[in-house]
Amino acid sequence: MGDKKRKKKNRRNIFYYFKQTVLGIFDAGMILAGVFVIVAALFYLDTPKIGDLSKREIAQTSVIYDRTGEHILYELFGEENRQILKHNEIPDIVRIATIAAEDDAFYSHIGIDFKSILRAAKVNAESDSIEQGASTITQQLARSIYLNNEKTLQRKIKEMILALKIERKYFKDEILDMYLNEVPYGSNAYGIEKAAQTFFGKSAKDLTLDEAALLAALPKATTHYSPYGKNKKELVRRQRNIIKRIGVLGLAGREDVKEALAQDTLAKVILLKRKIVAPHFVFYVLEKLEKNHKRSDLEKNGWKIFTSLDWEMQKEAEKIVREGIEADEKKYRATNGSVVAINPKTGEILAMVGSRNYFDDKIDGQVNVALQLRQPGSAFKPIVYARALEEGYQPETMLYDEQTNFGPDGGGRSYIPRNYDGKFHGAVSVRQALAMSLNIPAVKALRFAGVDDVLELAKRMGITTLTDTKNYGFSLALGGGAINLLEGTSAFSIFANDGVRNKPVSIRKITDSKGIVGYEFEPNMTRVIDAQIARKINSILSDNQARTPIFGPSSALYIAGTQVAAKTGTNQEYRDGWTIGYTSGLAAGVWVGNNDNSPMKYGAAGTFVAAPIWHNFMVKFINKFSVEKFADYDRKDLSKKLVFGEPQKPEIKDKKSKKNKKKK
Repeated sequence: MGDKKRKKKNRRNIFYYFKQTVLGIFDAGMILAGVFVIVAALFYLDTPKIGDLSKREIAQTSVIYDRTGEHILYELFGEENRQILKHNEIPDIVRIATIAAEDDAFYSHIGIDFKSILRAAKVNAESDSIEQGASTITQQLARSIYLNNEKTLQRKIKEMILALKIERKYFKDEILDMYLNEVPYGSNAYGIEKAAQTFFGKSAKDLTLDEAALLAALPKATTHYSPYGKNKKELVRRQRNIIKRIGVLGLAGREDVKEALAQDTLAKVILLKRKIVAPHFVFYVLEKLEKNHKRSDLEKNGWKIFTSLDWEMQKEAEKIVREGIEADEKKYRATNGSVVAINPKTGEILAMVGSRNYFDDKIDGQVNVALQLRQPGSAFKPIVYARALEEGYQPETMLYDEQTNFGPDGGGRSYIPRNYDGKFHGAVSVRQALAMSLNIPAVKALRFAGVDDVLELAKRMGITTLTDTKNYGFSLALGGGAINLLEGTSAFSIFANDGVRNKPVSIRKITDSKGIVGYEFEPNMTRVIDAQIARKINSILSDNQARTPIFGPSSALYIAGTQVAAKTGTNQEYRDGWTIGYTSGLAAGVWVGNNDNSPMKYGAAGTFVAAPIWHNFMVKFINKFSVEKFADYDRKDLSKKLVFGEPQKPEIKDKKSKKNKKKK
């Protein structure tokens, strides 16, 4: 009886599993059928027909202008800067390098590489976003012609379908030829022929393996990997990986690969011969544009991009930097300099000089020093004092300038700063201490305000580089944290604008080929400092009498007949010299030093190397903008001024120094 029940139950189980299997197969078939219907619909209804790709509509050039639209800074070409090569004119070495770089299964897949898709799907699933696309050369060609770079599943499906269509219509060699004639290589070179001419001054047929590999490295991110940009090490690393991949795939002989790896390919890159004005600024603008717009739109849609650049100021700034560094090099062994000018009321960048000569490789002239991290020295002190003013200091608050041991620094040694002139000045006001750039009172102000609170204020003022908060100590008061000139100048412009911040702006307007405005800048003001705090800083930094004991009555920070505020900075071992200053209508910052971070000569302080350049620039343009006197701060609460520093936080004095004084 038991066996019969067991057998009956087993038969039911077998029938159940068989039924579920059949239903599962049926469901899977229905799903596959549904997918097939959707794909077929997209294939025939929602994707364009593949016509004669050689007869596509020619794109228009986009142009980057100065603020007036009267001066062309740079042109972004589409097909107008492309030279189409026939199949037999494209060397195999270019095909090999491109396949190794972009799609090593090109000749075996049907337009879609399923292995790459699975690999990319895993990465995307792990990151919960579309990080990799696994696009084949055919897909990239389809995207370039018909679609955009939007990272969506719908666009990806269309791209795959179009790739299948292209593969049905054209042979592999034809597809690769179209790709090599279509793809942008950066610096407005489209297609392999223009790329070879632009970067190596030769025809594509004359390229060597290492040169072809370097060019094959560029399409992935043309601005980022540009041989003229700041990421040359990354470019060389990618190029070498391509060459090694060529060897692994057996697309070139072992000796050829070895020889290619031994070449210094960047040394073969020629200077960018196409017209470009204010190159550091132009590439800064391009990076901004590429964050919000597809590169294909920039290069094909005939846009007019009106920047914030003042043509007259830019040209004069370049001249002043060039002449100033020539003098500094002879006297102080300084080989490079940078200038940034900003309108405090709008945040517009009026001039940006990233080096004395963009095309001078000896000084790494292509590096935009205005965006590089450098220690500002005493030029950071106004931010420290601004935070101390927020905590209760007044310009009239008295501090002791005497030898002080602030305790162990990050290295475990006692931190005992000294003043630039090697002297102690006794009881001084905050006004005197900041104006004369005394170090010991500045550290006391930082101790009173708090390192974290000063860093928070710097962040409020737009300084984004002081992120390693745990490693900053009291040396922060003397510029121990690295910032860049653009953000430093922008921060000072907040003082000029009564405590209101405008983010740095480089693009004013973009119109399409028909003149329709697609973007127009509107000031986005944010109050980050109380107006009274800004006015107190302005009062101090423009007080020529207060700084005279250290700087003299006629230093480069003084401009007769005009109220200007300014602060110099010099870091340790004279590696960087700074001057940042402003009126109510113009802020300008200057950096002087060496790109390789080697020190200048002893005595190359910011007041001697950078301030003269700043002075010459400001004198030239100070009257171009409204020069209103800084508003005075409210003096009603001066009866509550802090005398000798830190109420509820008694000043810590060095006991040893007191004993030494008694002995003397």
